Amino acid sequence: MKGYIIFAHGSRIESANTGVRDLVEQFCSTGGHLAEPAFLDLAEPNLARAVELLVQRGASEVVVIPYFLTLGLHLQRDLPELVAGVAARYAELTISIAPPLDGHPALLDAVLDRARESA
Repeated sequence: MKGYIIFAHGSRIESANTGVRDLVEQFCSTGGHLAEPAFLDLAEPNLARAVELLVQRGASEVVVIPYFLTLGLHLQRDLPELVAGVAARYAELTISIAPPLDGHPALLDAVLDRARESA
């Protein structure tokens, strides 16, 4: 069974973290997916705990979807290191990282929608 982690930075502003958790709930209810949120910093759960929760729920494969716009330092360095550390604890688990949101065709549509909303 495949599980997904929506991986965000985390914030001291709890409403920002709640927004990520709400997105995960929508993701699960819309597609029937098994998913958990995870945060790099400042919020819980962290990546290791989110993987643990998915494994407990039956996941044998995990895809980490970065909730970041660009492939910056956190995605080039920090996330691969975190995934490698977690993968070392779960030899039977396949963990992969999806690309960041940058370059996705729907991103332009989202920006255009925001521009129209502000007019």
